[in-house]
Amino acid sequence: MTSWQPLTRRTGYVPIEDHGLIGDGRGCALVGRDGEISFMCVPRFDADPVFCSLLDRRHGGRFRLAPQGVRQSRQRYVDDTAVLVTELRTDTGIVEITDAFLLRPGARLEEDAPAAAGELVRRARVTDGEVTLQLGLEPRGGARVRRRGEEWLLDCGRQGISLRLSASPSVTLPEYALALRAGQELAVRLRWDTSADPYPSVDAGLEATLRAWRRWASFVVADVPHSGLVRRSALTLKLLDYVENGAIIAAPTSSLPEHIGGNRNWDYRYSWIRDAAFTVFALRRIGLPSEAGGFLDWALTAARHSHQPRVLYDVDGNLPPPETVDESLEGYRGSVPVRWGNAAVEQTQHDVYGEILDCAFQWAATGGTFDDQLWQWLAGLAQRAAHAWRTPDHGIWEVRTSGRPFTYSAAMCQVALDRAARLARRLKLPGDADRWARQAHHLTGRILRHAWDDRVRALTEDLGAGSALDASLLALPLRRVVPAVHPKMVATCRAITDQLDAGDGLLYRYLPERSPDGVDHQPEGAFLLCSFWLVDNLIGQGRIEQAGELFESLCSRANHLGLLPEQIDPSDGAFLGNFPQAISHVGLVSSAVALARTARGAHPELSTGAWFA
Repeated sequence: MTSWQPLTRRTGYVPIEDHGLIGDGRGCALVGRDGEISFMCVPRFDADPVFCSLLDRRHGGRFRLAPQGVRQSRQRYVDDTAVLVTELRTDTGIVEITDAFLLRPGARLEEDAPAAAGELVRRARVTDGEVTLQLGLEPRGGARVRRRGEEWLLDCGRQGISLRLSASPSVTLPEYALALRAGQELAVRLRWDTSADPYPSVDAGLEATLRAWRRWASFVVADVPHSGLVRRSALTLKLLDYVENGAIIAAPTSSLPEHIGGNRNWDYRYSWIRDAAFTVFALRRIGLPSEAGGFLDWALTAARHSHQPRVLYDVDGNLPPPETVDESLEGYRGSVPVRWGNAAVEQTQHDVYGEILDCAFQWAATGGTFDDQLWQWLAGLAQRAAHAWRTPDHGIWEVRTSGRPFTYSAAMCQVALDRAARLARRLKLPGDADRWARQAHHLTGRILRHAWDDRVRALTEDLGAGSALDASLLALPLRRVVPAVHPKMVATCRAITDQLDAGDGLLYRYLPERSPDGVDHQPEGAFLLCSFWLVDNLIGQGRIEQAGELFESLCSRANHLGLLPEQIDPSDGAFLGNFPQAISHVGLVSSAVALARTARGAHPELSTGAWFA
């Protein structure tokens, strides 16, 4: 149990790190340490939020359940589940609030099948003393509210959904206050899916949901450092997994800023093809082949829908809506604009060829098969990659300037060619495997020559002299483009550690003043994934003690619930960016497994070792 902490707000907002995540594999919500659901999207991750007070405390809608006069609070998950418990202390008593999205009776999360019951429950129980419990519920944009029997019906015009609220004892909306003493409780149910019969009680729904989560969590391997954090990372990734088809979204929120008061605010409620290969490799290594296979299948299916593969899709594998600015919301702590949709879908990003071919390679290496049509499409991507690297693109960091010949993009074109050659040879598939292999080898050499800058003694972000450092190049050994022990990779690792240093093991992904990205040279936080990539490089170089120390430092950055952000403010450790961030948890899992393998005397295997002998 975490210790009691005073409730704090920064310019009126609960810190990002003072939140937990609940969900059901279709939608999800953030619950603050103050008892408020500050962001909730149902019935699916990318729906118009019902509540988003995290983006505007006055106009974002709210669902608050807390005692009057809160002094301190603490949060925890029920072990090995996504059921969240928030305790709030006043001068006169303590309230324990249990929050969960219910799962269907008999739900098996390890299967790609609907599991969501379409219901949020909030049970507030007084465990000590007496309190005045306050409930406030108002969807963003308002709702047409009417009473029918024991239920309140809320027709949310903005979101296009209808909600049903019931409570025991009964309540009034939008505000209600109730005096409770030790042993008494208020149970609230909010439903949006009325196609199935509800549980007979909140307790029955919670018990079934707890069983489903615990059964799923039992599959996660435990023989790794910080096994509790690894397990929580797995549970978090599962919360971001659209269970019905395997898509994993990048984060459950939009527009949480990468710099307070800045405009680096993006919508991450979509699934990036780029994340698939990293995520799949990590999930398999901790005992979750079903989730890994589901994401692989989704990624390959989604990318085939269009002639030119895109870097991101919605959970259905379709293009997300056009990016728009929502001027009606003030943004988290005044950080505008708030955006819905993501314009990166329209960018040219050559790394997508390598991401897809690497996914296909992992699919085949673990028993997946290709039909002729799929292989012809994959072979065509390899052919495109052979030429695409020569033309500028917007790169892994999705810059909003004109394109550049990014080194990482060229490296992923090398991955596309290498994996196509290996697939063709191993599975005896049609295609010029020898030519692809030669092109991949040539491209590796070109990267080592043309991305190298003698002045900084490092590989740099562009294929050309005089460009700046880019922490994405720490991923080259993880994609088998350049070995971790190659002298130029070791030197690059050293230069990035020195020049992109944000302090205490944190790294900037690049420096905007040296690498223009079209966002007005605004600063941003340290990018957590890059530090996990550094851990992996140190392991690959045999610097195990250093790697272990850095890993310990990064694990200490997780919040009280074991959740990680995209970025961290180096000045005070505050979380920045959308939260929680899937790829940060993937980085933690991958580094933990690599360290565990090294401790057992095994090869760390920084990327899939199948068919590389």
